[in-house]
Amino acid sequence: MQTLLNLLAGVALLVWGTHNVRAGILRLYGGPLRRLLRRSVSHRGTAFFAGLAVTGLLQSSTATALIVAAFAGQGLIATAPALAVMLGADVGTSLVTLVLSLELNWLAPILIVSGVTLYLRQQDTPYGRFGRILIGLGLIMFALQWIRTTTQPMVDTAGVKVLFSTLTGDVLLDVLVAAIAAVVVYSSLAVVLLVATLASLGIIGLPVALGLVLGANLGSGLLGMLSTLQAESEARRVTLGNFLFKLIGCALAIPLIGHAAALVPRTGLSPANAVVLFHLAFNLILAVLFLGFTNPIARLAERLLPSPPATDDPS
Repeated sequence: MQTLLNLLAGVALLVWGTHNVRAGILRLYGGPLRRLLRRSVSHRGTAFFAGLAVTGLLQSSTATALIVAAFAGQGLIATAPALAVMLGADVGTSLVTLVLSLELNWLAPILIVSGVTLYLRQQDTPYGRFGRILIGLGLIMFALQWIRTTTQPMVDTAGVKVLFSTLTGDVLLDVLVAAIAAVVVYSSLAVVLLVATLASLGIIGLPVALGLVLGANLGSGLLGMLSTLQAESEARRVTLGNFLFKLIGCALAIPLIGHAAALVPRTGLSPANAVVLFHLAFNLILAVLFLGFTNPIARLAERLLPSPPATDDPS
């Protein structure tokens, strides 16, 4: 029971760390990041790299989706370039996941101590807000280390093996579980990092881990849609189009999960590295495939979510 509570605490700390980084960067750099997105939508290529850069800082494609959707709702960005931004945002999240998955345990206490010192001494200044970002980064790394340490005794436990063996062989179930988890914790980044940690400990097999990665991506798209349910049709088209990208990508990737898992032993990659690289490869391939098809997807989204008819207003 204590081990389970420690694991849940580690997962909660991971989610809280990602939230702190996202909130801190939005408060400190939110204005410049919004201006960067608004000025970079004249071409699909610049829109893609703007989404990548902004999400690399925010560590959340959902946060980028909400900003872009708000611009679309105000008529500042058309749907097609907004979708190009979102393709870049998904690649940006994958790159952040790759960096955070590195063995940087020595860096966590330095970030936490430095961040707490800055935040407590100058809370209401930009330095204090930057300290909060450092605290969040340190908590993410510390949480991953905590999860590894906590789950190590669970690897050989029969009950745990039975629990996770129920996911093996059913990719659709794996995708569904991870999608729900990404929505619940409000972060596909946290889910992918957790999956990589569990795969490195042998608690879940590689085919299950790759299926969970697909589900985390799908959950990220679903989360964006849920976050804009009350927004204008123009804003909801952005998150709908992004979800369609992910849905098509998952449909294409699910039959290839077994082949991808079989190739990993030949490459010599560890399970954790294979998980984060698969996450990156999935989003890169989506960007390559769909960057030239943002206009058709935008038109489809406009058909599915048409603008409401203008009402007559005598005043």
